[in-house]
Amino acid sequence: MDLKTATALRRLRLVSAPEAVSFLLLLVCSVLKRTTEFNAVPVMGMVHGILFILYLVFWADAWNRAKWGWQTAALYFVLSVLPTGGFFAERKLKHETEAGVMAARARREGVVNT
Repeated sequence: MDLKTATALRRLRLVSAPEAVSFLLLLVCSVLKRTTEFNAVPVMGMVHGILFILYLVFWADAWNRAKWGWQTAALYFVLSVLPTGGFFAERKLKHETEAGVMAARARREGVVNT
């Protein structure tokens, strides 16, 4: 795994958890809007929208750089539209990045012949 691919995956990982939190907060704000006088939906909607757009941009970059197949790319996209999917995406991306970096180090040090 080269540095640009690792960076693309790291960016996607770093935005996935905040995107999931903003989605959950938006759902809470929607319920509170309907049940009380509290209305933070416009603010949370904008925050979530920005984070979701960042997620999609970083997802497309990671898909391009990591050379994911359709199934992997679709999985990360579906995780972006599920309320807690960003947390699962973050965990999966962390493992994928760590494994790729370790494999690249092993190849560079001559431990693995590939």
